[in-house]
Amino acid sequence: METESRETAGLIGSDKVEGTAVYGSDGDKIGSIERVMIEKVGGKVAYAVLSFGGFLGMGDDHYPLPWQSLTYNTELGGYQVAITNDELNKAPHYGNNDNWNWDDRSRVRAVNEYYGVPFPGY
Repeated sequence: METESRETAGLIGSDKVEGTAVYGSDGDKIGSIERVMIEKVGGKVAYAVLSFGGFLGMGDDHYPLPWQSLTYNTELGGYQVAITNDELNKAPHYGNNDNWNWDDRSRVRAVNEYYGVPFPGY
């Protein structure tokens, strides 16, 4: 029996998204996707959490990115966001020892505003 495909021309399994490189507008790698946040009712991917910095998973910072801010770049083999590394450092983020409250709508709205994408209001 053949196993299911984890990737097609238009679909990709979440296990293949996690760990995928993310590149800035200049084409330099800025981190990798740690997880995706999916709307419970609508089923759409709302955010990708970018892991950035640190060494061997220690000291990483985590940057919520609205899914609409990412574009898959086939030449780079990863997702690309239209900001530079310097702009990323100023973006809303949290550390390994911090909590990010996804229920805090003002905090999540600030993420969308930073990346210039509409707040979904889920």
